[in-house]
Amino acid sequence: MLTLKQVWDEEAIQQLNDKRKKDFSEIVSQIRSNDESRKKTQQELDNCLQQANIISKQVGELFKKKEIEAANELKAKSSELKEQSKGLQEQLRAIEDSMQQLLYKIPNVPHTSVAAGVDESDNEVVFESGDTPAKEEGLLPHWELAKKHNLIDFELGVKIAGAGFPLYIDKGARLQRGLINFFLDYNTEAGYKEYLPPFFVNEASGIGTGNLPDKEGQMYHMQLDDLYAIPTAEVPVTNIFRDDIVDAATFPIKCTAYTPCFRREAGSYGAHVRGLNRLHQFEKVEIVQITHPDASYDTHGEMVEHVKGLMEKLELPYRILRLCGGDTTFASALTYDFEVWSRAQQRWLEVSSVSNFETFQANRLKLRYKDENGKTQLCHTLNGSALALPRIVAALLENHQNPDGSIDIPKAIVPHVGFDKIS
Repeated sequence: MLTLKQVWDEEAIQQLNDKRKKDFSEIVSQIRSNDESRKKTQQELDNCLQQANIISKQVGELFKKKEIEAANELKAKSSELKEQSKGLQEQLRAIEDSMQQLLYKIPNVPHTSVAAGVDESDNEVVFESGDTPAKEEGLLPHWELAKKHNLIDFELGVKIAGAGFPLYIDKGARLQRGLINFFLDYNTEAGYKEYLPPFFVNEASGIGTGNLPDKEGQMYHMQLDDLYAIPTAEVPVTNIFRDDIVDAATFPIKCTAYTPCFRREAGSYGAHVRGLNRLHQFEKVEIVQITHPDASYDTHGEMVEHVKGLMEKLELPYRILRLCGGDTTFASALTYDFEVWSRAQQRWLEVSSVSNFETFQANRLKLRYKDENGKTQLCHTLNGSALALPRIVAALLENHQNPDGSIDIPKAIVPHVGFDKIS
């Protein structure tokens, strides 16, 4: 959620409109109008309360002087002011609630380095590693390799739950578990504290990270209990610090967590979602950092390098894109996406997003610290996937397959999975 200071910043709003290629002027105008009404109503309320306080003291003095009639007249006026104050308080709450709901509809202002753009076609490739050769004869896509080696049963997943819920079997399940442990160990060795958070969150947690209100209809909602299945570990982990004033001496606060992730993926159809390309349930390891505003972009760069290190160990061709304004997520100011090359599908698959949210989430979360002058300030929050498993597994199977159909396991993860080849 933008701060009111940002809403009144003409330059910031122009940057928001230009970078995201969308005009938010009308909603900004509504928020500003509400803010003016809020200030006016607050002033009226303050004046009313002040008058009531003065009269209350006068009533006391009059009763002491035995001037009962005058005291009762002022007492009646005091009662009127109290009723007026009550009405103004209700009016103020309604204005603030309306303004809050409007603020929820405005995305974060993209960083100055973000290119203006509408969608993924306007994203910028900023780094590329490894070869992406043309498709070779006899290469199998990951869903056929998974069937050949009995690693994943998509049909049984449909029987048990539905499309988008694969069943991992034997070495397929061990590969998943091994990768999760490998990613977590890599993160904790870099100073990230490991958490195992709840896989369901309440509404306040979803609002805190900008996932609610759910603009895309992607979150699974358990209406009876009013709980939401998490779309990523970022949501519960970042909410550990909701309503906190953290000690600035503890910056950067580094967290990592493994969780399953749940997304409805409404409207996703076609060949591009086949196999592990797009799922309703998948596993992911996340990294989250909370830091001082002055350090957040250095931190962001360090997180990108951290994920690069993971990609190198997996021996996969990959690239990094800086997302344009129109493709940058709702809460993010700057996002770098990591994509791996799918050797059999001949396409890039996204496996990680590393984002800086600046104060956007912290403002919703009321996540603050005290500066050197003792003044309360908003923290900056960041997160990244390190890594999402489905497309990593797809790329591992496809890129490390041999002519005989066997699959080599990258050396770095062999100790975690317990085998060096699938045959």
